[in-house]
This record gives sequence, C-alpha cells and structure tokens, in this order.
Amino acid sequence: MQPPPTNSPTTGNNPDLAISVRSVTKRYGSLTALDSFDLEIKKGEIFALLGPNGAGKTTLIRILTTLMSPTSGEAFVYGMNSAQHGREIRSLIGVVPQENSLDRYLTARENLELHARLHSMEKKTYKRRIDELLELFGLAGRQHDFPDTFSGGMQRRLVVARALLHEPKVLFLDEPTTGLDPQSRRAVWDYIRTIAGKMTIFLTTHYLEEAEHLCERVAIMDHGRLIAMGSSAELKAKLTGGATYEIEFAEGSEHYAKILENMSCVGKFTITGRVVDVSLERWECLAEVITALNGAELRRISLRENTLEEVFISLTGEGVRE
Repeated sequence: MQPPPTNSPTTGNNPDLAISVRSVTKRYGSLTALDSFDLEIKKGEIFALLGPNGAGKTTLIRILTTLMSPTSGEAFVYGMNSAQHGREIRSLIGVVPQENSLDRYLTARENLELHARLHSMEKKTYKRRIDELLELFGLAGRQHDFPDTFSGGMQRRLVVARALLHEPKVLFLDEPTTGLDPQSRRAVWDYIRTIAGKMTIFLTTHYLEEAEHLCERVAIMDHGRLIAMGSSAELKAKLTGGATYEIEFAEGSEHYAKILENMSCVGKFTITGRVVDVSLERWECLAEVITALNGAELRRISLRENTLEEVFISLTGEGVRE
C-alpha cells in the first residue's frame, strides 16, 4: 500500500472529531510550553480549556490555528495536519485572539468586508451577514466609524463578529469576553448558545462560570500538561472534602461551632459572623449534625456545592502567576 500524497489531508483520524492533538510538545529554547499534550474534541462540541497564565493555552491555540508548528507531535483540525495544511484549515476556522487585531484605518464595516473577501464570500451573502452581526452586537450605529474611536468593549465585540462572519466549522475563542461589560458578555454567550451543535467551539477563559454554564466538557491544564478533564459536574465530584453545608444561627454561632469541631464526621469549618461553613465526610453525617444542634435557634441550613473555581485552585494552586 502506498502512503497518502503529502499534499492531501492526513487520513486515519476519527471522522467524529473536529480536533485531535497527539503528543504535541512545543519548546522555546529551554522553556517547554506544551509537554506531550493529548486532546480530542468532537464535532459540534462546546469545549473549554482552563489554566493559569503561562499554562500553555495560547500556544496550543496558535498551533491549532496554524500560526506555529509543534516541536514534536501532531495536531489535526477536521483531519488535516495543522503543520501541513494551513490554508485549508484557515478557510474553515474562526479565531478570536486575545489581542484586538483590527485594522485601524478601516471602519468597522470595512473590517468585516475585508474579512469576508479574504474568505471568498459572495457580496450579497456577506452584506446580509454583516448587517445581522452588527445589529446583534450593538454596533450598527457605529459601523462607519474607525475602531480607534470605539471603547475596548466595542472593539472586542467587533473582533467576535469578524470571527463569526464566514460561519466557521471550528470557532476558537481565546478569552473572548475580557473587557466586556455584563450586557455585552451576555449577548456573546446568548449567540453562542444559538449556534451550539452547528459548529465546534474551543474556548479559553478566566471567567470560570462561563465554562461551567456553557461547555459540555472542561479541561484543566498546567505547565503544558493536561491534568483533568470532564463535565463540570464530574470535575466538581472529584474535589475531596465531602459535602459542605452553610449553617446560619440566630445567635450562639461560636458555641455551636465548638460542638461541631469535636464531631468525628466533621472536617474543616469556618465561621463568618453567624454563619458556619461545615465540611462533612459524607452527606449522611448531616443527621448527626442536626441532633448535635438540638435546641439551637437556626435561620437556615443549606448545601453549598463545590465550584469549578475551587476545583481549579485545588489542581493548580493558589499562587499568583506572572
């Protein structure tokens, strides 16, 4: 059997996958940004990659979007090798980079028109599409103004609109809502929800609630390696420490906190005014806690679920990164 020609996409990838990363390593001199990184993302999936600053997220996106080649390993987008088929891959992806890479000498509409022409869109099609996106992101009234006259949030919305213009099969969003006000952020994510399943969305963000509420799967990386992956619920279930309950007292919180401290099934706890946060080894311990608090005047007892942020901190540490 003869090998496939070098000018055709590499075959053998799972046809259900939009992205496949196989043992990708990227080094900058003595610095290893990605270390034997593996990842698979299904077509139509909304996927989030989380990590501290310097974890390697942007390097991975640059490789997948054909802006750089890996030192070793292979990355595929729709079955095409990112190091060999840059033109083909760029025709079917949209990218929202961290930087607002707009042409300052073109108006907002002209920025979008240039992008459409670069993707060989028909004029009739892209005029309608531009009108839709300018309206969606609240830029229709400023479409003939230059980006330098826009606020940072408005520029960010224009970059997102540009990435969506040609309706890509894979959309890369590298911290897309940084600098956006709550209304603009909601507009972006409302639109993302409407296209869920129609295109693959690869997201990096420091707003963990976005990943938790929008993404089917979440991966956490650090120091160039993948350290955890699953749904938000699966990741939170892995966080040790059992169930945490918030107990609010009308009075006497310190007295009852001492009683809880001596119970064998109680782990760590904190006191904030009249509220005591109690971690139980297992949820069945709650009955023992209620018995121990007999006679206490309680305002409420509520279960506090683990958050994705707590999972993130437990895996990557609390230290601030440069």
